[in-house]
Amino acid sequence: MHAGAQDADCCVPAAANTTLVFPATSGSCVSASPPNRSPRNEDKRGFLQKLAEMLHPGPDSKAELIETLVDAEDNAVIGAQSREMLEGVIRMSDMTAGDVMVAAPRMDAINIDSPFDELLHLVIDTAHSRFPVYERGKENILGILLAKDLLKLQRAPELNIRALLRPAVFVPESKGLNDLLREFRGNRNHLAIVIDEFGRVAGLITIEDVLEQIVGEIEDEFDIAEDEGDIFALPDRSYRVSGDTAIERVGEAFGVKLIDADFETIGGLIAHAMGRVPKRGEQHALAGLQFTVLHTKGGAVRWFKVTPPGQTG
Repeated sequence: MHAGAQDADCCVPAAANTTLVFPATSGSCVSASPPNRSPRNEDKRGFLQKLAEMLHPGPDSKAELIETLVDAEDNAVIGAQSREMLEGVIRMSDMTAGDVMVAAPRMDAINIDSPFDELLHLVIDTAHSRFPVYERGKENILGILLAKDLLKLQRAPELNIRALLRPAVFVPESKGLNDLLREFRGNRNHLAIVIDEFGRVAGLITIEDVLEQIVGEIEDEFDIAEDEGDIFALPDRSYRVSGDTAIERVGEAFGVKLIDADFETIGGLIAHAMGRVPKRGEQHALAGLQFTVLHTKGGAVRWFKVTPPGQTG
């Protein structure tokens, strides 16, 4: 027998635990250790994954993704609140600062030449914590004043208000809300001045405005759940009335006649009667009732204080 004839055959193991040796294409024996996983199992798992992807393809658009979230809620995979927040995140990616800003005509801004008492009244009436400060017109924003910094002026009147101003952040109307939220978090600013394409002040936007696109309206001390009512008696015999209350309901509650075919809510009716959205603290008499604005938000009156005839306000 030729000396190389045995090399062409498979080598037979001498014991049960000896590594198997198979012929290579070159004629020499090569060893192959048993794999840890069965190739058949790997192929089967990969096939099932491909089949699942084929039967349930991923969403191709944001609209389809939102539909998937709705299906997940219907199947009790996620809750309604989680679905709403996720939808808010998705929709926010297409929104800009110009979409949610407070327009310039409705900005509560401070004239740097205003006396301290006037500044204090503005802070109390609006209940804001930050104010743009301007000089010779709202187009010339000098900086941002924090309401708490006014305490420093009260204790040391000789201080110049300019020394208390924080730098103002300016963003274009086209600024995406995702990017804006990231910047708010990064630089710890809570307010930015929005500029239009011509470089003019278009409005302002706060971190609360952005977050409300995700979590919904952030309630404050004036907000009460809808199912808890909309008209509340106050200790001084006046009433607190939601601006969203139906005109007919207000008329019935106070025994007056309030009819207007063009409006449904008392807030809309009062704003129309005044010719503009009133600010906090402003008053308007209608049908013998005295309406005092308690709180405004988003360009609308949230709460009125209503004083019936003959009652002290």
